Amino acid sequence: MTQHKLPPENPARFSAAARVGLPEALSPHWLRHAHASHALDNQAPIHLVKETLGHASIATTGKYLHVRPNNSSALALKV
Repeated sequence: MTQHKLPPENPARFSAAARVGLPEALSPHWLRHAHASHALDNQAPIHLVKETLGHASIATTGKYLHVRPNNSSALALKV
């Protein structure tokens, strides 16, 4: 995937990021990664995230699943 960045001289890049407290060095890739990670962290179905991002393989989308030290599959069990 080609990473497209706003030109460094583009003031919109800095002002938009600054307004919402994001790093100035953000890129479309960073935004896609953040979207996928947050969607999956909030229980979005992985197939929906796959389709939203246009991934050909669920394995690609699966790379956005992160292990969290305080999470365990045992938390989903109703015992």
